[in-house]
Formats: sequence, C-alpha cells, structure tokens
Amino acid sequence: MIVVKNLYKSYGKLHVLKGLNLEVHDGETLVILGRSGVGKSVLLRQIIGIETPDKGSIEVNGKNISSLGAQARLRAAKGMGMLFQGAALFDSMNVGENIAFYLRQHESKLSEEEIQNRVAKALDMVGLSEKQQIMPSDLSGGMRKRTALARLIVYRPQIVLYDEPTTGLDPITSHQINLLINATKKELNATSIVVTHDIRSAMEVGDRLAFHHDGKIIHVAPKYEFLKIDDPLLHAFFENAVLTWDQLENPNFKIPE
Repeated sequence: MIVVKNLYKSYGKLHVLKGLNLEVHDGETLVILGRSGVGKSVLLRQIIGIETPDKGSIEVNGKNISSLGAQARLRAAKGMGMLFQGAALFDSMNVGENIAFYLRQHESKLSEEEIQNRVAKALDMVGLSEKQQIMPSDLSGGMRKRTALARLIVYRPQIVLYDEPTTGLDPITSHQINLLINATKKELNATSIVVTHDIRSAMEVGDRLAFHHDGKIIHVAPKYEFLKIDDPLLHAFFENAVLTWDQLENPNFKIPE
C-alpha cells in the first residue's frame, strides 16, 4: 500500500530523515516507535503530502506521490486522513460542524439529511452522541481526539495516519483511544500508520512495529517478534516504559483490559 524509498528531509542544517526506507502492507496497522524529536511526525507529513522530501520517493498504491506538483499531491491525498497530535479542530465550529465540514465542502451531492445521518453515526461510534452542539474549547483532551476520529470516520479514508494519538492522555482515556483506533480500522477497512513513543498503545493497536532511530527505520517486525530483537537501542527505549522489558518479552503477556 505504501512504499517509502531512500527518503531524506532536512530543515536548514538539521538533518531529520536520512535515507529512510519503509513498506506498509495493505490493511495492516504499522506502529512507528521512537524517542520524541527523531522525525516520526515528519515522516507522516511527507506521506500525506503536507511537505515534500528533499530526496527519495513515496509510493501510495503504486503511484509516486512525492514527484507530483502541489495540486496533484492534494488530489492523490484525498484517500488519506490524519489524526493530528492536537486534534486540529476548528475552534469556531461546534463538534457536529467540525465533523460535517469535509462533507459540506467536498460531497456536494449529499443532502443535509444524509450529512446529519453520517455525522450522527460517527459520533455514536466514538461515544459522543450527546456532544454535537459542544464547542471544542469545552471538550477534554480525550473528547477532542474522539471528535477528530469521528471526522476521519465520516470522511472514510483508505489510509489513516495517527500522530501521537495518546500523548497527554491518562491511561484510561488512552486505552479508550486505542480501542477506537482498532474500531476505526475495522469500520473503514483501512491501512493505518501510528506514530508514538507509547509502547502500551503500540501493543494494543499494532500488527507490526517499527523503530525509528537517527533518521532511519532500523527494525520492523510483527509485534511479538519485535520484542525479541536483541538490540541495546531497543532496551534503552523500553527502559523507562510503564511496562517492563521482562513483561514485554513474556510470550504469554497480554495487554490488560
């Protein structure tokens, strides 16, 4: 579904992506782990076309989107959606208006009744049926993330990118978001990339895990095989995790409900 080849991206003298390679399979959830500030979010911005790489290519469904002009990239990205770290809601619109925004702008054939039905279904899925008239400023962090997820559901992208979806949330709310990520994948039959440094979240939502270090992906494997990789860099990354390395290595380990 997505093939990233030899990707480079710098900002002035700051070299962020340094020949990164990655393949994402159709229908899977790939979780990219790594410390904060290593360029995980930069990679997502390249994939969705917000930024262009300095060198290398990104293929989506066999099309090299990194070589396209701005308007062509925008058209190519219509099948992708992104949950931004801060949710990126319009502060001047209530919850229902935020979720309906794309439909009103780009689905002119839909009647207002159809739009409202799709908004209501998406809100019900994320547990916010009673919050349609609430303004974003009155929502908790978890509710803002759930509203942004409802916007993705109503948009129905084939590829969903998540930028640190549980950052700043308490463990219970984080678990709820992880469950919704899994439900969204099932609802949309989507291919997903989740960027995080939260190993618990990675284990709850990921099919495969990847490790981003020094501008490259240095390990990729199914999640339980990933945990068996003997690399001091991975041990150091997990050192301060809520879950201990011994827990993660245990083949009988399961994420608590």
